[in-house]
Amino acid sequence: MTKKWISSALMAVPMLLSQSTSAAALQLSQPQLQQPVGGSSALTIERLYGSPALAGTSPRGLKLSPDGKRVTYLAGRVEDQYFYDLWQMDVATGEQKVLIDADKLRVGELSDEEKARRERQRIYGQGIMEYFWSQDSQAILIPASGALYYYSLEDGSVKALPTGEGFITDARLSPKGHFVSFIRDQNLYLLDLKTSALTALTTDGGGAIKNGMAEFVAQEEMDRMTGYWWAPDESAIAFTRIDESGVELVTRNEIYADGIKLTEQRYPYAGKHNVVIALGVIKLAGKQVSWIDLGDEPDSYLPRVAWLPDSRHLSFQWQSRDQQTLDLRIADLNSDEPPMTMIRERSKAWVNLNDDLHFLKQQPQLIWASEQDGFNHLYLYDLHGRLIRQLTKGEWMVDKLEYVDEKGGWVYFTGRKTSVIETQLFKVPLKGGKIEQVSQRSGMHSPVFADDQPIYLDYFNSLVQPPQISLHNEKGERLAWVEQNQIDEHHPLYPYFGQWQLPSFGQIKADDGQALVYRLFKPTHFDASKKYPVVVRVYGGPHAQLVVNSWSSQDYFTQYLLQQGYIVFQLDNRGSAHRGTRFEQVIYKQLGEAEVNDQKAGVDYLRSLDYVDGDNIAIYGHSYGGYMSLMSLFKAPTHFKAAIAGAPVTDWSLYDTHYTERYLSSPVTNAKGYEASSVLPYVKGYQSGLLMYHGMADDNVLFENSTRVYKALQDEGKLFQMMNYPGSKHSMRGEKVSTHLYRSLVDFLDKQLKH
Repeated sequence: MTKKWISSALMAVPMLLSQSTSAAALQLSQPQLQQPVGGSSALTIERLYGSPALAGTSPRGLKLSPDGKRVTYLAGRVEDQYFYDLWQMDVATGEQKVLIDADKLRVGELSDEEKARRERQRIYGQGIMEYFWSQDSQAILIPASGALYYYSLEDGSVKALPTGEGFITDARLSPKGHFVSFIRDQNLYLLDLKTSALTALTTDGGGAIKNGMAEFVAQEEMDRMTGYWWAPDESAIAFTRIDESGVELVTRNEIYADGIKLTEQRYPYAGKHNVVIALGVIKLAGKQVSWIDLGDEPDSYLPRVAWLPDSRHLSFQWQSRDQQTLDLRIADLNSDEPPMTMIRERSKAWVNLNDDLHFLKQQPQLIWASEQDGFNHLYLYDLHGRLIRQLTKGEWMVDKLEYVDEKGGWVYFTGRKTSVIETQLFKVPLKGGKIEQVSQRSGMHSPVFADDQPIYLDYFNSLVQPPQISLHNEKGERLAWVEQNQIDEHHPLYPYFGQWQLPSFGQIKADDGQALVYRLFKPTHFDASKKYPVVVRVYGGPHAQLVVNSWSSQDYFTQYLLQQGYIVFQLDNRGSAHRGTRFEQVIYKQLGEAEVNDQKAGVDYLRSLDYVDGDNIAIYGHSYGGYMSLMSLFKAPTHFKAAIAGAPVTDWSLYDTHYTERYLSSPVTNAKGYEASSVLPYVKGYQSGLLMYHGMADDNVLFENSTRVYKALQDEGKLFQMMNYPGSKHSMRGEKVSTHLYRSLVDFLDKQLKH
């Protein structure tokens, strides 16, 4: 790449406005699914999340070695599904075996920083939790319990790397495999694998200063789990330096069974201060740091950073505090000129983030995802920021850019082109043209491509197929099974699968005419002459979709409820994902209004069915779903007899900046919206039938959210139930916790809806 394109980049900065569109021409059809075949044993609460896992072998951490010869993945053990070893499959022979037994590593207690990071990543388990291939496919790096291990495929040896004292997080191999980088004590370190020389690349980390680390909202809300990035040629590392001193310091009580742990946390409440962030580049030769000009608005976000293939230019995405502007900017590290803005996205509500930026290696071009026409689609730009062509188009959503085959001239992506309830793999010519569907089976496809060839692992699942993995070529033809996970007589699910119930899908209309998609599960041994109580399972928040043809461990409890004689109903209200900006952004500046109205419409539909007991309908959700349960019960007590609210946000002023302000703007400018979106003003509308539960060490949705409602209900003299879990975080992980929780929920539902 030459200096010419970078110096003239502002010649054409496109202003991309999210437009209002007509209601989507919704693609929805009943999935073609075979009725499950298996035993007729009844599920028990204890079996739902016990070992072996009902889903069978369900690997995670799928990767193809850079040379394409091996498939590697993490698999839980039969006796403990949450303890992972690293497995491999030889692509040529199909042979599978354990590559690295986690018992060879020192697996022990995690640091508080790593525990928090895993909670943000939604990772739960022990053993080997992540790993990294070397570029030559001859070695693997494994972080474990704050130490680093280096596995040589040549001799099968595992050795601990000399990283010094202290707990290590966010470790990885450099692009060419010559170095290992990691974070320790809030500084960035470098280990030379040839000489074993260890170098602290930053030294001022500590206290409120963190180098190379992602701040809380970056991890929790932006899906950015790191704060440093290697240049492709290993010449430099870009990193963030964050100063948390302005962020409110909260002393949070984490309540455990045997005591209370006082934890100080910098928590960026909505409307208050965020971290001050700087972006630096440190060159390995000389170790000098140069700082990138991020502009004149320090109160902003840095959601994405990515090197260009030439290792001379660094891109970053700059997001305004109100999240209505998103810039793609590129800095020339050999120039004193400020970074140039290539693309600018703007919206009257908010601009969604994605991970779909891709710089081509053979042409000075980039692929960018945008919702400028109301639906997420892929666009090809030159490096002056000028649009070359729109690659995908239509009233449907691209989920993710998966792979770019420059040699073959194809762009692979997953999306909802054929059905809003399924994800398929497609490809479109880089030069523009007809979109071709690559995957075929009805369900959810999540491909993992090789680094330099269009072969991929297909992580597939559906309502009748727990996750299975297969290797495919560029045409979508299956080359080999990695894990077929067939439900036969030897599968853990088989004894129960004969009673597995499949839902019907349908649509109803919202009050603005937009289509709302639902799925309805009928009870086991359904009798149309009877009337059944209903559990409405809800999430309802942005960036989520429940009504899909997919396998989910959350549906185990649904199947249990069906066997207890309940109907289970799910509806994706406005504000949820994969339906375009008009559908999603209706919630802007007031939460809990359109969403609740849509759930009420769902209940109205249920009451039109002869087999529904319309007087016995409960709503149940966790997190945003817990918020929805409270709002629905308090605002619509004639629609819902009971509600279960798990770990709910109840006052949005208690939640973080990046999430809350995206949807509600600032509490300074939208005070009425914050009040109307809070649960607390509607407490007086509560009559009866409420169970709330919360993890008492939750560092995401703070426990205070629930205690405020507890106090408000008590002050009003209202009776309700609560179930709090000492030591539990937001995800409520653990077999014992899950078992007790679901037993409590069933006991509550039976008393509310069956007596």
